[in-house]
Amino acid sequence: MPLVHIDLIEGRSKEQLSQMVKDVTKAIADNTGAPAEHIHIVLNEMSKDHYSVAGILKSEEN
Repeated sequence: MPLVHIDLIEGRSKEQLSQMVKDVTKAIADNTGAPAEHIHIVLNEMSKDHYSVAGILKSEEN
């Protein structure tokens, strides 16, 4: 059973997330032979206040 964790900064629409998990599921199924019903995906969305690059919170960027 493939289990995929994807961490994202919040802000994508439900439609975007839905399409992404369909695409990821297909890619894993195509590359591993695992049936789609055995592929689990966990989406973790973070606020821009909880993610930084180079010491700068994403919420503080211009």
